[in-house]
Amino acid sequence: MKRSKLIQMGVPRGRPLDAAVEAARRGASEGLRKREIRQDIQGVISDPDAWTDHPLWGSLAAAMAEMNRPLPSYTERETPAPYGIWGRDHDHNALIQMEQAARLPIALRGALMPDAHMGYGLPIGGVLATKNAVIPWAVGMDIACRMKLSILDIPFEKLHKKQQLFSRVLEYETRFGLGASFSTPREHKVMDEDWGVGSVTRQWRDKAWRQLGTSGTGNHFVEFGALILPEPELGLEPGTYLALLSHSGSRGAGGEVARHYSRLAADMHRELPKELRRLAWFDLDSHEGREYWATMELMGRYAAANHELIHRHIIASLGAEVMAGVENHHNFAWQEQHDGHTVVVHRKGATPASEGTLGVIPGSMADPGFVVRGKGNEASLNSAAHGAGRRMSRAEAKRRYNAKYLKDLLRKRGVTLLSAGLDETPDAYKNIETVMAAQQDLVRPVARFEPRLVKMAPGNEPPED
Repeated sequence: MKRSKLIQMGVPRGRPLDAAVEAARRGASEGLRKREIRQDIQGVISDPDAWTDHPLWGSLAAAMAEMNRPLPSYTERETPAPYGIWGRDHDHNALIQMEQAARLPIALRGALMPDAHMGYGLPIGGVLATKNAVIPWAVGMDIACRMKLSILDIPFEKLHKKQQLFSRVLEYETRFGLGASFSTPREHKVMDEDWGVGSVTRQWRDKAWRQLGTSGTGNHFVEFGALILPEPELGLEPGTYLALLSHSGSRGAGGEVARHYSRLAADMHRELPKELRRLAWFDLDSHEGREYWATMELMGRYAAANHELIHRHIIASLGAEVMAGVENHHNFAWQEQHDGHTVVVHRKGATPASEGTLGVIPGSMADPGFVVRGKGNEASLNSAAHGAGRRMSRAEAKRRYNAKYLKDLLRKRGVTLLSAGLDETPDAYKNIETVMAAQQDLVRPVARFEPRLVKMAPGNEPPED
């Protein structure tokens, strides 16, 4: 039976709905008619306690019984968890969201990065350490959104001389947009993994395969540029190199995982006040917590596979070799050691920056990005910014700027743009140099990336970032 029909019958979203879908599928395979399945489900909804031992409907009954139990009382921390703030002139709503997150009983401490702005639940640029709990909205909608940079053995000067070739390769070797996919799916070992770790990944496996090697919408991009290395680093001598940089995540499958488990967490924490509902969590030792963690990690490997394929196919089309590379997640949760304890660190739009760790912090389509090494600052939970950060909403950027303005700006900066929305104009972002200056105690820049040939999604679709 379809999920929409089950919801109409009164099956709550979350674990009861998952259990109903699975049991209905099994019942149909065992010969039950639709009418009999509907009657049984209605019986479970009416009196779940009477069905808890049923071989087919027991899991649905148990989930319904759990939903029907009285709400636990909510007790927040007596004082907010401590958190540091890097940078200035933050969006007021981002500050409110960080303060709300610090009120959670599971919160231990946090940090707000210099690129922070308003998000859902935890602000983008927010870092939060929790005790034995994971918050889906604090990971974010685009699970495992990440950066990948490859330094090529092609002289940088060839990018200008053969720009048509580089443009054609960017256009052909990936796809941009919400429904973007390849008619012949690309191959990667990630598709051989167990996609049955959760109901969402099981249902989305085939679509995820078709989207493998594609790029997202919003601020996601694939671009060529100049990587300027002032000192020996990354196994290379100082100089200017041609580099390929990409920014994308776990595509439609990751978005569905985020939506599903965020709703489920909210259903399980109906005691939370309205302003905290998007910070609902799973205990890591619960069934739901283990399942979400497993699907999140699968989405991490899937996002990494997307970037690997984008780079592999583009570089192969150019007949190039990779001399060095850097990549990192920035929408994820990790189990780490802090303050002498194992904690869950959520970095929603924040870059891991433990001592010596390499990462990429991009600017905008016309502003530089940076390859950095973390300084391992415990005050920030070993975290740094993930980019320049928006200084205005997408709607405001579209009202304020037009195509001629963007074209003139890019011409002055020496950037060729293949496609993008006006909401991604560089002026919609904070000054990346100011952001970097505000986190000198968090990371050390080792290379500078200057965009020159940029491909993004057209601006007529909702952002995935």
